[in-house]
Amino acid sequence: MPRLGLIVPTTNTVNEAEWRRMAPPGMEFSLVRMRLHSDEHDFYADLDGAIGSLLNEKPDVIAYACTAGSLVVPLNKLTDYMAAKARVPCVATAPALVRACEFLGIRTITLATPYHDALNEHEVGFFAKCGIQTLNVKGLGIGAGGPHEYVQIARVPKEAVYEHCRATDVAGAQGMVVSCTDFAALDAIRRLEAELGKPVVSSNLATFWAALRAAGWRKPIAGFGRLLEAQR
Repeated sequence: MPRLGLIVPTTNTVNEAEWRRMAPPGMEFSLVRMRLHSDEHDFYADLDGAIGSLLNEKPDVIAYACTAGSLVVPLNKLTDYMAAKARVPCVATAPALVRACEFLGIRTITLATPYHDALNEHEVGFFAKCGIQTLNVKGLGIGAGGPHEYVQIARVPKEAVYEHCRATDVAGAQGMVVSCTDFAALDAIRRLEAELGKPVVSSNLATFWAALRAAGWRKPIAGFGRLLEAQR
């Protein structure tokens, strides 16, 4: 059974809870937190420290679970850096979302986020550079007034998350991406897939899936949507 290492932003309260729900019995992971950054040098310095802390737990894989902080191209730039430091396989959320879409054969998406317009536009551009076209994007505007607003993301009620995602879908999109590891989307995924007839991939779901695959785990996990159920 692989042991996972998890790095999340200091304000994140949703990621750990959703990972624990998805993890098969007996699978464990260790967690460290690091602050959000606007300066790349500070980001990598703190990332080094977070990786060093996790290595004491001897993880088989390390995941950086932050969507906005991993919207980097080339797609393997961040994860290659992490792996060189950690000497174990590493994954990150934004690359995991792209890989999950590729695995499911998705090239056109709708994008539901809690973010403000500027960050949404940045994410749409990231997906475009990775060969994925966004047909519609809808955010909740959180963060428009500054980073201090991001604590509001985890407070969005689960039914409101579902309604927001449902309203984002458009005809022609092959799948839906629900962005942000602090956005409580896990309960909405199967419901949305049943109603929309297409795969739905959230940030937490994709990062967990990528971490399992990096650790060599290929067994399907039922109950959380097509991505984990389609593992092979």
